[in-house]
Amino acid sequence: MTTTDIDPYHHLHDENFADAYARGRVGATAMVTMAGRAATSLDGAWTFVLDLYDEGLRQRWFADQVAPVETWAAPRDYDGGGWQTITTPSSWNMVRPEWFYFEGGAWYGRTLQLDPIVAGEHVLVRIGAANYEARVFLNGRFVGSHRGGSTPFFIDITAAARAGENWLLIQVDNRRRSDRVPMHHTDWFNYGGLYREISLVRLPAVFIRDFAVMLAPGTDGQRVRAEVSLSAPLDAEAVVSIAGLGGPWRIAVKGGKGTLEFDARPELWSPDAPKLYDVSLSCTGDTVRDRIGFRTLAVRGEHILLNGQDLLLRGICVHEDDVDHGKVSSDDDIRRRFAHAKALGCNFMRLAHYPHHERAAEIADEVGMLLWEEIPVYWAIEFANADTYADAENQLHELIRRDRNRASVIIWGVGNENADTDARLSFMGRLADAAKKADPSRLVSAACLINRETFAIQDRLTEHLDIIGINEYFGWYEPDFEGLRRLLKNSRPGKPVIITETGADAVAGSRGSDTTFFTEDKQAAVYREQLSILATADYVRGICPWILYDFRTERRQAALQQGWNRKGLLAADKTTRKLAFDVLADHYRRLADTEH
Repeated sequence: MTTTDIDPYHHLHDENFADAYARGRVGATAMVTMAGRAATSLDGAWTFVLDLYDEGLRQRWFADQVAPVETWAAPRDYDGGGWQTITTPSSWNMVRPEWFYFEGGAWYGRTLQLDPIVAGEHVLVRIGAANYEARVFLNGRFVGSHRGGSTPFFIDITAAARAGENWLLIQVDNRRRSDRVPMHHTDWFNYGGLYREISLVRLPAVFIRDFAVMLAPGTDGQRVRAEVSLSAPLDAEAVVSIAGLGGPWRIAVKGGKGTLEFDARPELWSPDAPKLYDVSLSCTGDTVRDRIGFRTLAVRGEHILLNGQDLLLRGICVHEDDVDHGKVSSDDDIRRRFAHAKALGCNFMRLAHYPHHERAAEIADEVGMLLWEEIPVYWAIEFANADTYADAENQLHELIRRDRNRASVIIWGVGNENADTDARLSFMGRLADAAKKADPSRLVSAACLINRETFAIQDRLTEHLDIIGINEYFGWYEPDFEGLRRLLKNSRPGKPVIITETGADAVAGSRGSDTTFFTEDKQAAVYREQLSILATADYVRGICPWILYDFRTERRQAALQQGWNRKGLLAADKTTRKLAFDVLADHYRRLADTEH
């Protein structure tokens, strides 16, 4: 049915127009491992129109065949959008000045040429990320939707696809809402659009949906565990090979799932020696390949152990933000982040406050950088809302499925700066437990606030956490450093603590008194005092200051901010270093010398 076949005025009064598209929502269970798979890029020029009033969904724009105006039976408000294009991946905010602040719906369209589909074959579109909700249509049919602005998703288009030319439409909506994850009130810029890569994936009738290869827990690094799940619940045999370790090893698959532990003694991965092995797994004619590192991870008392050795995390936080490209990441940009972190002497980075591009963890594996990855359960999420929780847990599972083979990822973060309420405890406690169940090989944490009644590190959520993250800004938002000394003296958490945020703003090039806000001198002075005081607490096993680069946020509107958080150790140009960069680098250098 097309828009001309129904009451032409119905859409004016229908406020439930979006409900039908929630029923086709996909999530973590529809994900497919892309390790070593061939895929056809769909990046490049797409037609593009903004849709401020959601007319595309109301009027069912997707149902009308793209055709010249002289063939129309009735007037239309959409003609395929060919009068303007946009390049994907991109953040639409950065494409035209008049789109910079736009929040709402937009439509992307392109033709898709397909070879004939073999019987039983699956044809999927993989979207690396779309902020925030995406609805996908092919040849006039709704084929699936997804919510969550930072995790990848797969839409099976097989039933709607045909050999030859196809018309693919993707509607993306980046409105901020109180019941979403994150909610409408955040402290970073709300970039919109298809801002990560899009590809076409063709898979056999039965394919490997997911696999993981890791050190078997409790075997002291002497055995390897391999897990595989198929797209269908059948019995089969999978074969796993690890170059340099022997094998192959055969896994009995029952009902579509298989697990095997076998003797192997891989060289362990660490930041100093990031050893990776070429791993392949085959089953039912399908093969996946990955480069995987092996390492052990544990908490003992107030200490973190990597490969059985005490670990002190020398970290820095980073946002996925660029002055020219918005939220789009490239390999060059990601490698620049790690190069700057290495120049600081870091062995650890917190990828805030949402899942970053998948290449970040892959490159971290190569260069030897430990990572904290997190989902955007940020500030005052609707903790009592069951649907909000379902959204958060799905984003968590999508992140874990995507990066579970990355040795660099050591911590899953389940939230940031949330008030300690009963509803929040239930919400985030369930998330922490879900992370441990899905991936017992990693640690779980959250960036918590201090208990203001006892002025101590006390949060009921810590019962669910392996590591306690603490955000504190003594010397900046709370100018008196005595508060930090009091906090550390009052606390004995019994678990490792990471200072997940601390720091101060500085406008690059602004020099003056170390008591004047927004000077580089003030920022450097805050760092010196923070680092000196934190060194007195032996249970603080990591420091992760805020932040590597200045980044956009419309909350910040003082003349010295102008829509930017200026706490970066480098300016937004990702080149200009501030004084505090060297202060932190000198501190980390001394710590590294002590460790060695």
